[in-house]
Amino acid sequence: MVEAHVLIGNPNTRKSTLLRCLSGCFNRSVRDMETAQGDKFKLYARASALQESRTTVAAFQEEVARSRCQQVLFSLWPGAHPHDAQAWPDAIAYLEALQRAGWVIRHAAVLGAHPLRPPAQSVVTLPSVLDQPINASAAQLRQHFGWK
Repeated sequence: MVEAHVLIGNPNTRKSTLLRCLSGCFNRSVRDMETAQGDKFKLYARASALQESRTTVAAFQEEVARSRCQQVLFSLWPGAHPHDAQAWPDAIAYLEALQRAGWVIRHAAVLGAHPLRPPAQSVVTLPSVLDQPINASAAQLRQHFGWK
């Protein structure tokens, strides 16, 4: 079972920067992480939004499977890719497809003032993400995810 942690936001809402702050990775990397309780785990982190990098749900599942990680951090745009909405759909469609494949969407963070309500066990909205220092947003997300 894969546990997913996802950042959702329009372009230029600091998704990639926050993902890098949380994981220490540039893109498509495995990192050793620790929960606030001290439990260690391996995390596969992918910075670019799946629609932006034109990655289908199936291709992303294969990519994560190759990493051999049970925890994954990634980002999505709220809406579909403007050139092919069927291949690269909106965030809800991606998350629902991953859930049907057996993934658990553990945490979701909606960045910016978007009314999206993703299907996740725990959701936080950061409407003022562009108005606060990046380390303040990262600290909020780290607490939401339960990570050190």
